[in-house]
Amino acid sequence: MSLPYKIELIPDVDEGGFGVSIPDLPGCISIGATIDDAINNINDAKRAWIEAALEDGITIPEPQPDKDLTEYSGQFKLRIPKSLHKSLARHAKAEGISMNQYCLYLLTKNDEAEGA
Repeated sequence: MSLPYKIELIPDVDEGGFGVSIPDLPGCISIGATIDDAINNINDAKRAWIEAALEDGITIPEPQPDKDLTEYSGQFKLRIPKSLHKSLARHAKAEGISMNQYCLYLLTKNDEAEGA
C-alpha cells in the first residue's frame, strides 16, 4: 500500500470537482469535490484495487517511474498552413517577442488548461 504510485488529478471543468486515477493500476479511478477529497478517495480505491487483486491472484504491477527528461530534446518539427504561420508571426511581432516564444506561450497556456 505504501508504494509510490503516480496519481493523476484532472479538474472536471463541466461538473466541478476532480477526477483522479492511478495509471499503473488499470481501472483504479475515483472522484472528489476537492483535491483533498479526490486524494482520499483514490487512496481508498487503491486499497480496494490491491485487495481485490490479491484475492483474485492478479499480479500487482510495480509503480513505473516517470520518463526521464533526458529522453526528450525539447525540440520538434511542426508543419503548419502558411496562413497560420502568418497569423502567429503577426501576433508575436505585436507582442514584441519571437514567434518561437509566442508559440511556446500558446502551447503552455493550452497545456495548463488541459490539466496536463
